[in-house]
Amino acid sequence: MIQLIMKNQYFTQENLKNKAKEMLEKVRKYRDYHKIELLPEKSALLVIDMQKYFLSPSSHAHVPSAYAILPGIKKLISVYSKKKLPVIFTLHSNTKENAGIMKKWWPELLLEGSPESRLPKELESLEGIIIEKNQYDAFYNTDLEQILKKKNIRQLVICGVLTNICCETTARSAFVRGFEVFFAIDGTAAYSEEHHISALINLSYGFTIPVLTEELFYILLKKTKHKT
Repeated sequence: MIQLIMKNQYFTQENLKNKAKEMLEKVRKYRDYHKIELLPEKSALLVIDMQKYFLSPSSHAHVPSAYAILPGIKKLISVYSKKKLPVIFTLHSNTKENAGIMKKWWPELLLEGSPESRLPKELESLEGIIIEKNQYDAFYNTDLEQILKKKNIRQLVICGVLTNICCETTARSAFVRGFEVFFAIDGTAAYSEEHHISALINLSYGFTIPVLTEELFYILLKKTKHKT
């Protein structure tokens, strides 16, 4: 992707916890206003576009903060899987035919079937439903909504990349379809801290509940422990 901004690694393994808490404070007033409780048995984990294209340092589309959020995402996947709750991975790729305006917007497409379009080794062995998508919105021209409704899912926990593009677009789309959305502050990453915080502010105001991964772990383990 063309670089319209300078990338920066605003999340690291060392600062992730504290920085995420600082970000939560910026949007806490919105969360406190919207009293929506996570109900694990009615929720699904949606892992958006955690692909080699965005995680590999050799890729021009590399997201510098992506590896910092990866351990938390893996832990979320593990907890959801152990509780037998749905885990859904999205994989983005394009052909010239299905790219639409994206082929005008970006000088390079993530091509369907390319090695870069696959999950990285840290995630490829984990179980979950895989949905192939070709636009920012994971609901657009996919079976995602049908899958969720069939499983009686009313809530989504969103993590992955990019915070301000595919994660944000999908979160908005989920909201207008009637799903309650929990957006992982330290489980998503963008190219810059500015983009990350801007997305959090907009989403927290009108579309999602901002959460920390440690809060998700606590709720998941506390509210589903009687099922284990």
